Amino acid sequence: MTSPAAPPPVRRTASATARDETERPGLPRFITVIIGVAATLLVIVLLKQFSGVVGPVFLAVNLVIAAYPIFSWLRSKGTPGWLSASVMFLAVTVILLAAVAGLVWAVSAMVYQLPSYSAEWTAMYNTVISWLASYDINTTGMSDLLRQISPGSVVSMLSTAFSYTTAIAGVVATIVLSLVFMAMDTPGMRARVRLVATEYPRLTESMTNFTSHLRTYWVAATVFGAIVATFDGLALWILGVPLPVVWAMLAFLTNYIPNIGFFIGLLPPVLLALLGGGWQLALAVVVVYVVVNTVIQTIIQPRIVGESIGVMTTVSFVSLLLWGFVLGPVGTLIAVPMTLLLKAVFIDADPRAAWLGAFISSTKSHAKKAKLPKALTPAVK
Repeated sequence: MTSPAAPPPVRRTASATARDETERPGLPRFITVIIGVAATLLVIVLLKQFSGVVGPVFLAVNLVIAAYPIFSWLRSKGTPGWLSASVMFLAVTVILLAAVAGLVWAVSAMVYQLPSYSAEWTAMYNTVISWLASYDINTTGMSDLLRQISPGSVVSMLSTAFSYTTAIAGVVATIVLSLVFMAMDTPGMRARVRLVATEYPRLTESMTNFTSHLRTYWVAATVFGAIVATFDGLALWILGVPLPVVWAMLAFLTNYIPNIGFFIGLLPPVLLALLGGGWQLALAVVVVYVVVNTVIQTIIQPRIVGESIGVMTTVSFVSLLLWGFVLGPVGTLIAVPMTLLLKAVFIDADPRAAWLGAFISSTKSHAKKAKLPKALTPAVK
């Protein structure tokens, strides 16, 4: 007696497998949301706790990514890997130290220059108080405000900032040490990326796009920041504002801080123009800065660089607040890169979350590519 033949194996289609995974029982949605929020808060707390390490190390990662074309170009010319990595490290270190030196020089110039305008500030203070009193306006609150923003208070604040030179030196040392070890690992990076790509191709693709966009972001911020600083410095020199080179350097450095960097670079020259030349000169400085910033960074830069790396203005500002709170001053520099990294890992690498990119990216192309509900489709056209 022969045994019955075994039934042939059932082949399941991809759609059936996906349907089974979707219908598989799991945690209720609100429990999943609560766990996700709790995990996010825990990560934020840990990042803030170790911000003295996380911020400088991630900034070092940004610098290595931005300078990686130097390594690639040298390797294409037959230069040994260790020598190419060493040249890349030296180039990044020189640029970093030059930026720190420029910031120290600009702050030092402000500390020495502002006290010389104490008499002008007192005269302007008395004029404003007398004008307000002539209209029977209570000047108590205004008096307190003007005292807080006097040249003496600004110098005191800058001097306090200089008292943290040990902490600043520690941050720079952490960045440089991180650069050393990252440069040592650079020659074998391509092999590691190819290995990861065999197991996680979509994640590798999103991270590759992230490094490309990040490099474009830093190069664009540097080039167009230098252009803006040049025009600002020339305009201040023509207008006769003291220390135009210092304010040009400050405008260049603050260009790396999104949203509020423009105002940080604008306030010192406006204050000196107000004290030294009156409100007319101060207004001229404001007009020049606004026009230069609008034309170059709002009109020209997007046309040349494109908006593929951009994020919405609201997202950029919230990122600045969040990462500035979590990682401190370094977080303001890497706010946009940190947001781009999270977008690459959690949105671009996951097809189910691609629609979120439409609410983060500033480009209409990303919104059109995302699979939005039909009710939202007209909003992105």
